[in-house]
Amino acid sequence: MTPYPGTGRSVAVVESLTIGQLAHEAGVHVETVRYYERRGLLRQPPRTPAGYRQYCAADLWRLQFIARAKQLGFTLAEVAGLDDGADSADSADGADGADAVVRAARAKLRALDERQRELDETRFRLARLIDVCEDPTSEDCRALRITG
Repeated sequence: MTPYPGTGRSVAVVESLTIGQLAHEAGVHVETVRYYERRGLLRQPPRTPAGYRQYCAADLWRLQFIARAKQLGFTLAEVAGLDDGADSADSADGADGADAVVRAARAKLRALDERQRELDETRFRLARLIDVCEDPTSEDCRALRITG
């Protein structure tokens, strides 16, 4: 990089990403980036005089944050809340934002634990049904059969 204009890449060019580059770096489709912009999950980026979107490293981080949150089972609506918490400037060290993320993660974990209990109960009932119906003389299983 050189301090003289026109003789090298400027800081703006080095830090700027096109929508295609951003999508590629984040491992998503270009349409996903546009959709997240429409939903307000990503900011509307500045544009070049030719109309091309210009993204920065913070936009890439935000897009990767959304992808990580989705992988953890958060909905886009929940991600919007997490994203607000992660970007919180309420405290100098970002603790308020981290606290919001931790609260949301704990709530998601409780919901997953409850769902796991429900799945375990269903699994137990299905295993019991298999045990009962494997015995062809079982009256309990015959009662389940549909005759036509």
